[in-house]
Amino acid sequence: MPSIDPKSLSTSKLHSYLLSSVAPRPIAFASTIDLKGNPNLSPFSFFNVFSANPAILVFSPARRVRDNSTKHTLHNVIEVKEVVINVVNYDIVHQMSLSSTEYAAGVNEFDKAGLTMLKSEMVKPFRVAESPIQFECKVQDIVALGKEGGAGNLVICEVVKLHIDDEVLDENEEINQKKLDLVARAGGSFYTRARKGFFEIPKPVASKGIGVDSLPEHVKQSMVLTGNDLGMLGNVEALPDQLSVQTFVKEVGGRYPNIKTATHREKHKLARNYLSFGDVQSAWKVLLS
Repeated sequence: MPSIDPKSLSTSKLHSYLLSSVAPRPIAFASTIDLKGNPNLSPFSFFNVFSANPAILVFSPARRVRDNSTKHTLHNVIEVKEVVINVVNYDIVHQMSLSSTEYAAGVNEFDKAGLTMLKSEMVKPFRVAESPIQFECKVQDIVALGKEGGAGNLVICEVVKLHIDDEVLDENEEINQKKLDLVARAGGSFYTRARKGFFEIPKPVASKGIGVDSLPEHVKQSMVLTGNDLGMLGNVEALPDQLSVQTFVKEVGGRYPNIKTATHREKHKLARNYLSFGDVQSAWKVLLS
């Protein structure tokens, strides 16, 4: 077994070792707002609960390893010392992942991820309506751990109000972990589902997903496709071109001879089948056929 001095490693290598070793990690889906009132939504897996009296949650928007830049979330909590931490369950995991795309300042990740802004009661940032548990928090302190890429910034938050969906409570008003169906972060592109184990989602870092707000209206309003399905579809950088769609239709013509004349609902069902196998490109070609 190799023994390693962390100072002998590049920051990116050490970062990879740490995230792959300290896992699974809970996810803070943090909603903030800037001084101009622009909402921001971003997930952080440097996160946990540290006190019950007072109720304290801590998450860390670290400096980016590659260029030492800082995140909009950090800028926002410095300006407006409030945040809503929403928990992430399996039903919204793809939308959560899409929101981690590095959109420009002022872009609303709620819209990009197809999530609903819900007005908070005690703080200015919005809650994620689809999250089963939401913590409205006041920021007590921000502790910078360094000035170089990879350095964390501990955002210490006191919970001033929490909201729990009745659907995840049992008859004794205790949270039912199976109903809650939380997900957590591991190394690389891996996540873990409390009920099922590991699964993988491509990380939207190198590219920018088009976002749920850019999907065709019949797709956004689908009665078949779920929020997770829309999150997967919105995570592509560009739609397939018409030539690739035509080629696809010819290739699957034997199995689906009526694909061109199928109703939206029929196409949505077929697209969802492809999405269940992680084949997002084929799902898009079905929807665009």
